Amino acid sequence: MKDKALPAAAAQPTVAAAAPVLISAVPNSGPAAGNNNVVLNGSGFTGVTSVKFGTTAAVGYTVNSATQITAVAPAGTGAVPVTVATPGGTSNSVTYTYTAQPVLVSVSPSQGPTAGGTTVTLTGSGFSGASAVRFGSTAATSYTVNSATQITAVAPAGTGAVPVTVTTSGGTSNAVFFFYLNAPVLVSLSPVQGPTAGGTTVTLTGTDLSGATAVRFGSTAATGYTVDSPTQITAVAPAGTGTVPVTVTTPGGTSNPLVYSYVGGPVLTLLSPALGPTAAGSGVTLSGTGLTTTTAVHFGATSTAFTVLSDTAVATVAPAGPPGTVSVNVTTPGGTSNSLTYTRVAPPVI
Repeated sequence: MKDKALPAAAAQPTVAAAAPVLISAVPNSGPAAGNNNVVLNGSGFTGVTSVKFGTTAAVGYTVNSATQITAVAPAGTGAVPVTVATPGGTSNSVTYTYTAQPVLVSVSPSQGPTAGGTTVTLTGSGFSGASAVRFGSTAATSYTVNSATQITAVAPAGTGAVPVTVTTSGGTSNAVFFFYLNAPVLVSLSPVQGPTAGGTTVTLTGTDLSGATAVRFGSTAATGYTVDSPTQITAVAPAGTGTVPVTVTTPGGTSNPLVYSYVGGPVLTLLSPALGPTAAGSGVTLSGTGLTTTTAVHFGATSTAFTVLSDTAVATVAPAGPPGTVSVNVTTPGGTSNSLTYTRVAPPVI
């Protein structure tokens, strides 16, 4: 029997490769200068022939798998479509946005204490989406993006002068400096007491007193003050009572306290004796209150030597003077007392 001819092999259909599909670009924004890595997620990435950001080819790319590509963004501006091409065609696009680099114009205040905690307002442009605010290499304790032109940040602890920068997807800004200042230190007050009415000029000595923003006697501000140098302030004590802490505040913080005492004014109640000769040498005891800190005893305009016996008594010697009366008073850091009358009697004439 004649063999039948075998049928020709059936033609195999050609299967066209599917076009790749893009799902996301991470991150989906970056600096106008480019050169940042962007991860493209999707499918059908086998045999990739190009990756484009708009019409510009990626600086480079690596096909990690059929579902992921790592591409290096080229330079660009605005929002552009990212696409992937393979032998199967060109993918759909996902949007990638070029962000302008942030610009920092000012930092206010520009100084604060080494302990940190200063609330600082950063002004500039391109702040939207800020991902970091740094004082030197240290992140701000916290920050709030108020607008594209303003950020409020809390300074961390630090020392010296540090560059403040803002980072967004557009890159890191230029630097504006913030200065950390030491807290002031008080060493001495002179005098350390004065009248309850205030008005005493007090010299405060210490360190880091420059830029003082407040001098306080207890919770009350000094009537006035002058920063003479980084180590000295002259302040006028306000009215007050009792013992109060004196402090100085600068952008570096508030100083340690030193004690200032308000002293009541002295009061004279009795001179014993209240009369004596015109010649010097007659002993007189002044009685009253608030006499412990006596700094002067006057008979009229004449100052005399004295001895403080107690808070209620001072001994002195009446100076020479013409016959008649003279006013006697006492001065302490609390002020000058009321006056009592001392009478000089001329010796008898024979």
